[in-house]
Amino acid sequence: MSQNPERVAGELIGQIRRESGLSQAEIARRTGIHSSVLSAYEHGRRQPSVAALARIAAAADQQVRVDAPSIEPSSKRAGRILAQVLDLAEQLPYRPRRDLAYPPLYRTAA
Repeated sequence: MSQNPERVAGELIGQIRRESGLSQAEIARRTGIHSSVLSAYEHGRRQPSVAALARIAAAADQQVRVDAPSIEPSSKRAGRILAQVLDLAEQLPYRPRRDLAYPPLYRTAA
């Protein structure tokens, strides 16, 4: 299977068709998906929904199992990114800060 996420669905549909021995036209007829749309899915010009993939697989008497990618919890990921930023900040060269000169907030009458 391709590492390109945009091609995975098309390659899966092609694999389903080859293994079932069905033509695009027959799968299109069984699913109610227009054959031109099915062709666009298979060639990567369009991305099918999970429901459409399930219908295509069911038309070929197969099932599609979709494993959700392991996504790190957002707070854990944010903490890891913060640690990386702090590590990078510590690697910056030290430069003493100049005294800041603020203008007076009000003027006194002379």
